[in-house]
Amino acid sequence: MTYDLHLHTTASDGRLNPDEIVRLAVEKGIAVIAITDHDSVGGVEDAIKESQKFPQIKVVPGVEINTDLPSGELHVLGYFIDYKDPVLINSLEKIRESRVGRAQKMVEKLRNLGLPVAWDRVQELARGESICRPHIAQALLEKGYVSAEREAFDKYIGRNGPAYVEREKVKPADAVAMIKKAGGLPVLAHPADIADLEKLISGLKAAGLIGIEAYYGEYDARTMNRLISIARRYGLLTTGGTDYHHFQDGREPVIGSVNIPEKSLADLFTRAGKHIHDN
Repeated sequence: MTYDLHLHTTASDGRLNPDEIVRLAVEKGIAVIAITDHDSVGGVEDAIKESQKFPQIKVVPGVEINTDLPSGELHVLGYFIDYKDPVLINSLEKIRESRVGRAQKMVEKLRNLGLPVAWDRVQELARGESICRPHIAQALLEKGYVSAEREAFDKYIGRNGPAYVEREKVKPADAVAMIKKAGGLPVLAHPADIADLEKLISGLKAAGLIGIEAYYGEYDARTMNRLISIARRYGLLTTGGTDYHHFQDGREPVIGSVNIPEKSLADLFTRAGKHIHDN
């Protein structure tokens, strides 16, 4: 069986709407998927409704909350969240509001660099609840300022780029707490490049962290094995996914292409009080 626990839709920076991502997963023979949009649960309900047409697939309600470290960003995945929880919805809305102000400032910086893009167009490209940097990259590509969206990050809107703007700070422990309060299971997303990872894990485990994403689309076997060893040392579960957005420009793995052991998935479901094969 094939699984993918890290997928994005148009509710954040994915290019497929929730119905489309479910149908693509069914086409690829994927048995379990998780909808994990950035700072949004806006795609979860539609994905679950669409999945009810296909008994061969199960949708896990999730979210990916972007947080900050002194040296960069850290993303926290939340699985089996109550996506209708009003406290969670309100907290995520506040985070998204800060994204809007940040994106507007980046558009202004680009204009000052001689690269004007229309704010209205960025909003149109976003379509969903979260305005993310890939939407600005799309706008730059459409205007012909870059030859690929990756170039937009490398030259202008990446962390060291001249049009980069910091987000409103969210601490990793706050994201873990937010997910726990919504009944979810907090997991560190793609953590291999995080400085002082084990020190960070030690602190976040005390806050309620239950796992790390060890099986990830861009990781080689050596990296995955290192993360699996760390997970074992700290008594954490391992999860995995492709971080799929349907970018279609060769910069991301194909949906469902990460080999996630069934035991990892079963352990996650067990921790949530559920079973993989339950209806």
